Amino acid sequence: MTTRPMTAEPPLTLDLEPDTVPPLVAVRQWAARALSDLGEDHLVAVQLVATELLSNAYEHAGGAHQLRLRRLREPCRTVIEVDDSSDEQPTVVREHDPRVAGGRGLAMVDKLSSAWGSRPRSGGGKTVWGTIDCTVYPWDRCL
Repeated sequence: MTTRPMTAEPPLTLDLEPDTVPPLVAVRQWAARALSDLGEDHLVAVQLVATELLSNAYEHAGGAHQLRLRRLREPCRTVIEVDDSSDEQPTVVREHDPRVAGGRGLAMVDKLSSAWGSRPRSGGGKTVWGTIDCTVYPWDRCL
């Protein structure tokens, strides 16, 4: 039996202005064009995680510098990465007050991602990432 190494394609990169929140619909459209060969469910999960990580960067971390999508074909996975300037680590709020808006985004990232987390960046700040793994869910397979 032979196994294929996990090889990632070069990342798809969207540079951002930390002081200006990008239109999230434009980010979702960019991801859809860049990853047009993903199955529909996989693409929607990538779009949701990307926009949630971006929203959190602008709401809690002083803005985002870059969004990267790293595609792995075998197995079919997409890693979403968002760089920001804050050293504060993200946390998932476990108890939600239904009367309060917000606070549910990272719980959604946690449910959709096979793994997620953050790591420090050299020079300060962090990268928050999530992995959408096509093989974890009974989705249509990607092309």
